[in-house]
Amino acid sequence: MNKKRVLYIASAIYPYLEEDHISSICRYLPQGIQERENEIRTFMPKYGHINERKNLLHEVIRLSGQNIIIEDTDYPLIIKVASLQSVRMQIYFIDSEDFFQHKGMFHSEPEEEGKEGVFLPDNDSRLLFFAKGVIETVRKLGWIPDIVHCHGWITSLVPLFIRTIYKDNPLFQDSKIVYSVYNDHFSEKLSDSMAKKMKITGIPEEELGDFKNPGFDTITKSAIKHSDAVVIGHPEVEKQIISYIEENKELSVMHHPEKEDYVDDYEAFYDELLKNS
Repeated sequence: MNKKRVLYIASAIYPYLEEDHISSICRYLPQGIQERENEIRTFMPKYGHINERKNLLHEVIRLSGQNIIIEDTDYPLIIKVASLQSVRMQIYFIDSEDFFQHKGMFHSEPEEEGKEGVFLPDNDSRLLFFAKGVIETVRKLGWIPDIVHCHGWITSLVPLFIRTIYKDNPLFQDSKIVYSVYNDHFSEKLSDSMAKKMKITGIPEEELGDFKNPGFDTITKSAIKHSDAVVIGHPEVEKQIISYIEENKELSVMHHPEKEDYVDDYEAFYDELLKNS
């Protein structure tokens, strides 16, 4: 196939966060796709516990400064960038003094060592800010992705945004959306005001019914519904999510290969998606 443009949107990337299943895939898959002569852009949140000095993050002034409206408040968008010099890979970070200063990813700092903190009450707003921030930054870059590949539940609103608010935007009109589901389930509920915030952001009324009592299943099913393809990224994905994927017969589905070198499998999956468009 011809050279592809792949936009990676990740919840975590090693070495900026500890290495685990998701952060490892989001580190080595983009690198591998880039090494196969494709073009990539990679985004993740700039969580408060990421060491900016150690990782040589710096603000990109020309991309920062936009305001993201959530409910009735404007929140400044800050874009930072760092490079993995050894592989010539650049990572864009979505930052906000309001949403990404916490010392944990999705929970507050634990009061006791070894215990988990409290699920952050503004996680719904963080989802909205991150999704809008990534899309607006890609727009500002003027970069047209062939594939948009989302990893982890903080990316779950991106497919919905692209297929509704941005459906007529020429940057995304022909993009294929891939959503990777993992074993990153949470049992807590997101804010009851999430549907209201989404409506103000521009999400159509008919999409909001499931967001009246939002949780992990709500946002994950929404992401799957608005994607062209799904990757089952872990053997322990929740059964109800697997069932929902199986019910959506038009989806292209891939299982993350249980082998060390999986990049060719992903590239073949992308190529097949684009061939059938």
